[in-house]
Amino acid sequence: MRRNSALNNGTAGIGQVAPNGEPPTSTAEGVARRSAVAEEQDFLDVATARRDRLAEHLQAELSSEAMDALERARQRMLRQQYEELRRAREGLVFGRLDGLDGSVRHVGRVGLRNDGEDSEPLLVDWRAPAARPFYTATAVDPQGQARRRHIRTTGSVVVGVDDEPLDGTMTTELVGEGALLAALDERRTGRMSTAISTLQREQDDIIRAEATGPLIVQGGPGTGKTVVALHRVAYLLFAHPKMADQAILVLGPSPRFLQYIAQVLPALGETAVVSATCDTLLPEIRVGRDESRLLAEIKGRALWQGALENYVTSLLPQPRELKLRWEGEFYVITAATVAQALASAVQGRPYHRARTAFAEQLHHLLAEAVVEQREALMNEMEEGFEDILAHVDRGMRQDHRPGSAPTGIDVDGLFSDEEIEDLRHRIAENATIARFIEAWWPALDAETLLNDLLTDRTLLTRFAPQLSPQEVTAVSAEPALWASSDIPLLDALADLLGEVDAPQPQGEFVADHARRQRGWVYGHIVIDEAQELSEMQWHMVLRRCPSRSITAVGDIDQAEAAHRHASWAQAVQAAFGDRWTAAELTMCYRTPREVMDLTAPVLRKAGSHNTAPRAVRSSTIAPWELTITPAELADAAVHAVRELQHRWHGGTVGVIAPTDRIAGLLAVLSDVPVLTATQSKGLEWDATLLIDPQGIAAEPRGWNRLYVALTRCTQELGQLILT
Repeated sequence: MRRNSALNNGTAGIGQVAPNGEPPTSTAEGVARRSAVAEEQDFLDVATARRDRLAEHLQAELSSEAMDALERARQRMLRQQYEELRRAREGLVFGRLDGLDGSVRHVGRVGLRNDGEDSEPLLVDWRAPAARPFYTATAVDPQGQARRRHIRTTGSVVVGVDDEPLDGTMTTELVGEGALLAALDERRTGRMSTAISTLQREQDDIIRAEATGPLIVQGGPGTGKTVVALHRVAYLLFAHPKMADQAILVLGPSPRFLQYIAQVLPALGETAVVSATCDTLLPEIRVGRDESRLLAEIKGRALWQGALENYVTSLLPQPRELKLRWEGEFYVITAATVAQALASAVQGRPYHRARTAFAEQLHHLLAEAVVEQREALMNEMEEGFEDILAHVDRGMRQDHRPGSAPTGIDVDGLFSDEEIEDLRHRIAENATIARFIEAWWPALDAETLLNDLLTDRTLLTRFAPQLSPQEVTAVSAEPALWASSDIPLLDALADLLGEVDAPQPQGEFVADHARRQRGWVYGHIVIDEAQELSEMQWHMVLRRCPSRSITAVGDIDQAEAAHRHASWAQAVQAAFGDRWTAAELTMCYRTPREVMDLTAPVLRKAGSHNTAPRAVRSSTIAPWELTITPAELADAAVHAVRELQHRWHGGTVGVIAPTDRIAGLLAVLSDVPVLTATQSKGLEWDATLLIDPQGIAAEPRGWNRLYVALTRCTQELGQLILT
């Protein structure tokens, strides 16, 4: 909505309120603050009323029963609009832009129009181009704006505003610094929330980037990688509505992480988003055991893609002469003809689709052989019996009207088109022919085939010659249940085999269809903690988005997986080659400066060549250490957690420890998360208790793990050092 506004630069400091929410002591500032809050309250009331009217209208539309497919499709669209409005009740309005031309635009979670199709927007959707200056305008580049205002609300009440003049009188590298720091200082709840009101310019640039190829985003701890990833989903669904027809896949590192972000995803268009881990991408296949890092590294290598392709190729039938029986007669398809049909069927098709294509060709070839042999036989029979056949022909013509003379093998010795088509149909439906094809070119099961390959030293040596004898022995000795690194191999093999029968769509929404079909092709894929993916997992991702419309966020310095990648170039080479775009998040918003100062030596020991992100805030709480003996650990951990819970009442406390100490700590700490460094990846708490950091550093990729563990808190870090 464009409204003229008399800009009052004197209100630039009205957001500088005390932590307890009291107004500034200055009378002038207090009056300005109250006036600004009242002004925004009036607007919020208007916007809320408009939202309610639209929601009621949509609810009435949805109350009628859909009578046909077109109406059901329309109701799905209306239901999505209704859900978006319903979810927008909290934080409906959070920003305002005052233009140099006197215009005023409010920014919010959804777009709202005034009554009338041609009216100006009442509220601009945060994803719309008109809202972008709210995230990117600066005093150096005001983009036509004079002032940016952040509006803080609780429910339907405006509780504060933060004004940011863009005329150079205030200089800061942060957008909406007051609102951002207030949000960062809030207690953590254990669930992630949206951050659309406090996104920063470098985050917004990535969120709105083109989606035409792989975008790899490097970001250290606390830089908002997950925020960027999820809000990019929301933006893409808004800017490219057709992506919703194919759904967007969000890949996270663990079920715990997916639970952490679960409250954000519904706000991003739940009917068009599928969330999963690499382990859960195959319907009905579940990981049944843990595995060693050695085996995880071996089976994560890209060499398996070629090995599996050669393995499946070896299972194709070899050309030979085929002798088929049809209605008591034998017919021969020559080896040369079979070879030609095989080559045509296999070209560009997976195993089972090639089998279907060959079966169709064989039906035609057999029909041609039957026609040719029977027509030749009829020609032989006709010799010497022309008069008899002519007499029969004349008799048959007398039984038919002019212009409808019959044709066919029994009349003139030649098959009619209808007879040939009927013959092909009968051959295709014949159970004996189907059994012959099944025996010669059998349907195969991916799980059985992979188990056969992985447990057979001879097959492994033949198809994966890059493996050493020791590696072959290690792989072939594994138990039968599937491990995590087997899932990408199963996926690759299932893709090479293809479906025996086309899967039938299930569910009302596109996401329901997508999550039930292994071979679903997504409109876009977003990956969080992407540094953990193996080369075979990257291939797994690429199969689900051949267009390469992929956004991957992560921190290569936090990599803990068994693979040996030390750079993004190494990590994605097997899947993308050099065809990808790099982006970087450089500012740490979550982890306070006092904690980030501890990370430089840890990064050096991890072998990193990157610079840690720069913290934009201080918690004023120095990290502390307590040295104890192993015998004192249980009591010390309980005491430290209780103190942290008291100090951060209403927030969250997390405990991170080496793997071998988790069980003992869980026995005495039942009301806080007790996790390994790997399990804590992507999570955050107000306070972290880090137990035995040297023990974590001694684990595989230990310094990378310690880097993760150090950077999970938003306020306070305590460490128990074991002697």
